[in-house]
Amino acid sequence: MRPYTAILTIPTGIGAAIGGYAGDALPVARAIAQVCDRLITHPNVLNGASLYWNLPNTFYVEGYGLDKFAEGCWGLRPVHQNRVGLVLDQGIEPELRLRHLQAADAARATLGISLTDYVITDAPLNVELRTAASGASWGTIGNSDSLLRAVEVLITKARAEAIAVVARFPDHLDQEAEQNYRHGKGVDPIAGAEAVISHLVVRQFRIPCAHAPAFEAPPLDPNLSPRSAAEELGYTFLPCVLVGLSRAPQFMARQTYQVPQLEDIWADRVDAAIVPATACGSSALLSLNQQRCLIVTVNENKTQIQVPSQPLGIKSIQVNSYLEAVGVLVAHKAGIDPFSLSPKISSLNCLSN
Repeated sequence: MRPYTAILTIPTGIGAAIGGYAGDALPVARAIAQVCDRLITHPNVLNGASLYWNLPNTFYVEGYGLDKFAEGCWGLRPVHQNRVGLVLDQGIEPELRLRHLQAADAARATLGISLTDYVITDAPLNVELRTAASGASWGTIGNSDSLLRAVEVLITKARAEAIAVVARFPDHLDQEAEQNYRHGKGVDPIAGAEAVISHLVVRQFRIPCAHAPAFEAPPLDPNLSPRSAAEELGYTFLPCVLVGLSRAPQFMARQTYQVPQLEDIWADRVDAAIVPATACGSSALLSLNQQRCLIVTVNENKTQIQVPSQPLGIKSIQVNSYLEAVGVLVAHKAGIDPFSLSPKISSLNCLSN
């Protein structure tokens, strides 16, 4: 029997009630990982700033790479360890830069993560934040070429196999949006810009990448939401990124795929996908809908966007909670029609020929 493989996606920057904050979807991932042989998910689900959790059967796949995987263009090859290259934005002040370098050294000394020497970009990246009409967050990079040059140095000179980027983000965010986020409401104001950074690197170099923003430490807030609290523990969000990238699977392009390995994963081996019920418009989900893949939509994970499955022609099982979604996966893995667990089962109908 082949491994049961599921994808858990919670898009970033859309104010998801679960997964829209600092690592608050980790409990969901941990639960689903217990009932799957392989769980594929992305940094927004697994990143918790200074907090993280080791899930040996879970694959940390950046969003653009996840889209290409779902399309069938790229495969995933599990690894035991990646050499992680670190890019630091020239716009980070010396003291804050030192904080991040000490966090990187701590990850090497306490977790055994393999890091290369680091590179500072040759110009400030000049990240700017934006908000869409829907309320979703996004952003721009003023000097994207500088970022790509730094990554190329790490790949060619330091033999980096994955890339962690730390960019200086504006300290002065929209005050209302920032307070809402810290109090467990609204949208993460920086998440969309973070996705732009990692997408750029993965698209250009086909290498695992994730991002950690650099900020001055915020003032203490006695009304802080537990969902946002992981980001208040220190000066850096880098530890979870280094942990995730250290074992992130490598990408394989279909057109150059020559030496198959037994553990390689392709989209036609995905059995199920779990998504918020109002966030069904991703490229990955539209691609998986063309496969033999069970799609489970979770109603209680509300978001700022309204893209349900039905208008897109996506056939899904709708559940209220992630607890219920776990039950659906258990039944599916066991070869049991989830609807047969209901007290009401309709009779078969005769098809005309």
